[in-house]
Amino acid sequence: MGASGAVTRSTLRQQIADALSDEVLAGRLRQGREFTVKQIAEQYGVSATPVREALFDLSAQGLLESDQHRGFRVREFGVADYRSMVEARTLVIDGVIRDIFFAPRPSAAHVAAYRDCMVSVRRRAQEAARAALSGDLDILIGYDLRFWRELGAIAGNPYINDFLHRLRVQAWVFAVPYLRHDARARDWLWNRHPDLVAAITAGDRDGVRAVMDDYSRHALTWADRLAAGELEHPGHAAPPAAHEPGGGSGDGPGGEPAAPRP
Repeated sequence: MGASGAVTRSTLRQQIADALSDEVLAGRLRQGREFTVKQIAEQYGVSATPVREALFDLSAQGLLESDQHRGFRVREFGVADYRSMVEARTLVIDGVIRDIFFAPRPSAAHVAAYRDCMVSVRRRAQEAARAALSGDLDILIGYDLRFWRELGAIAGNPYINDFLHRLRVQAWVFAVPYLRHDARARDWLWNRHPDLVAAITAGDRDGVRAVMDDYSRHALTWADRLAAGELEHPGHAAPPAAHEPGGGSGDGPGGEPAAPRP
């Protein structure tokens, strides 16, 4: 295969992975749903190779589980998993903030990069908070993930940033089915992104710590509510319908029109 063919396949692979990731995050491709490479390839009208590669990529990210006999399955997370995600990201974020935002003598180059980055981060924070306050879950997820990813990029360690991004994606996958079926969901959408940006910009160590403590406490309090059985989990896999993988024809893997993102 020539170079252009390799680029095309690689791009298609990423588009399929992005589209399926969006389906999982939106809750349209439910936790526990099983499907094969052939089914997804037929849904998108592409060959099996980029689909297989995309599914293995999502498995590596912890969103899917693979079985050589049954294909792939959307990973299911429980309340204990969610708690562990929150605890892990809290420990890592604390270290990043302590070492990066409050370094004793940051270099001039770091200060310049920090200021440039915070302009975009501030915009993300405002959009995320606005979506949370309005209860727009789809918009919130996108801006929340971008906000934390851009904020984490200031640390300059892509391995830490990728790890934290993976945890947040998994946490959203767990949370979305509950939030979509909860009349009080807006009360449980954290919206203090701008407060964190303001505290970081002001160099307010105590303020940053207070907002981050609230971020973790908010998530764990919500987990306590779930553990107490206040909400049933509506997001587990149901028998495949005619428009879902394994159940006949359809537009997207979760029954909604879907296509790889451009």
